Amino acid sequence: MTGVARSFVRRFIVCVVLAAPLFFSTAAVADEPVVMLATIDGSINPASANYLIEAISQSERESAAALLIELDTPGGLVSSTKDIIQAMLNAEVPILVYVAPRGAWASSAGTFITVAANVAAMAPGTSIGAAHPVGVGGGGSPVPAAPPTDADGGESQQTAAPTRDFAAEKAENLLAAYMETIAAKRNRNVAWVVEAVRNSVAIGEQEALEMGVIDFVADSRREFLEAVTGRVVELGNGQEVALDLAAASVEPVQMTTLQSLFNFLSDPNVAVLLFMAGLIGLYVEVNNPGLLFPGIAGAVCLVLAAIAFQILPFSWVGLLLMLVGISLFVAEVFVPSFGLLFAVGLGCLLLGGTMVFDQPDLSDLTVSFWSVLVPAVAAMALFGGIVVFAVGRSMRRRPAAGVEELIGSVGTAATPLDPEGKIFIRGEYWSVLADADVEEGGRVEVVSVEGLKLRVRSVS
Repeated sequence: MTGVARSFVRRFIVCVVLAAPLFFSTAAVADEPVVMLATIDGSINPASANYLIEAISQSERESAAALLIELDTPGGLVSSTKDIIQAMLNAEVPILVYVAPRGAWASSAGTFITVAANVAAMAPGTSIGAAHPVGVGGGGSPVPAAPPTDADGGESQQTAAPTRDFAAEKAENLLAAYMETIAAKRNRNVAWVVEAVRNSVAIGEQEALEMGVIDFVADSRREFLEAVTGRVVELGNGQEVALDLAAASVEPVQMTTLQSLFNFLSDPNVAVLLFMAGLIGLYVEVNNPGLLFPGIAGAVCLVLAAIAFQILPFSWVGLLLMLVGISLFVAEVFVPSFGLLFAVGLGCLLLGGTMVFDQPDLSDLTVSFWSVLVPAVAAMALFGGIVVFAVGRSMRRRPAAGVEELIGSVGTAATPLDPEGKIFIRGEYWSVLADADVEEGGRVEVVSVEGLKLRVRSVS
């Protein structure tokens, strides 16, 4: 072997020795399981549903060991919940749901999502349940039940049975059957989840564990991942996978900018506030042309509110009542109703605000009455009251321009007034009629305007 060849071999061996630790380190990292993390802290809506579905797809594309959903939600849209559960049941990656942090809850739609997970856990101090469709009964008229009959077949004198709301029963039965199917698929307590829908029962984490609603109570995310290690789950394609997540790294999945914006707008409280703010902004701009900022801000708020109304199922009756309320506020400025229109407008705003998102067969999202609607309407009432007071005061005020504005003003007699003559007032000469003779240079006060002449009286 020549000297050049020996030198090349020595250098090659040195490079291999130096690179070996890096190679084995990279291989170890590549073998380390990765758990994707999706966080839901708010309502279940089209934006959050799209976020979770994309997180499932990304986990499948990147061959993640599992997708962990950390959940804290008061509920949401039925359609969005159905989309999420459909994606979870058909996922080709294990889906873990962890109700966290402490104090979180998986209410209503969150109960469905938790039950649909391959493995479900809750942190201490959390709760789950209350999945009954809130205030259901908005579609269709109640149908009276047949009155009770006596032994002879005649109508009994007892009180008639309560009316039946078929729309309420339809929504309740559908959701109960849906929940029962999901619980049976995931081997959870079917009887309890049906009760959660029919009777809106809710329980804490320890009771949920004892009743077989969840699989673990975990104090932390890491404790949950360690607890599921060795558990075998079935994926959407029927394949069974043994979980080994004790040493898994966690990689968060972030919402996109559009998802974050739509998630923010999907809050009914935000939608109502934007709608009211937009109407106030346009009203101020119409009454004070040229201010620009109120008009631009109002238009932006209305555009964002329109986007929110596209996302959320809303009631046209509620929306029209809110518009009528604003219109009555405006009418109070021009019609002397002594506050009657103003009071009716307040009532329309409150009633419309409670009805605008009252679609219980589609969603359990509503506007918070005491913490959002009442303060917002009170603020609008205060603003409207100030406008009405200012306009009424200006209408009662003596004219500040034109000929009438001269009444009460004091001028000087430019010629003798006997009783007619001329006076000099406010830089102008006026023909006048005096109540008594006034010498040239005397001071006079304008009493009234009579055509093109002023009537004056002498003042000392």
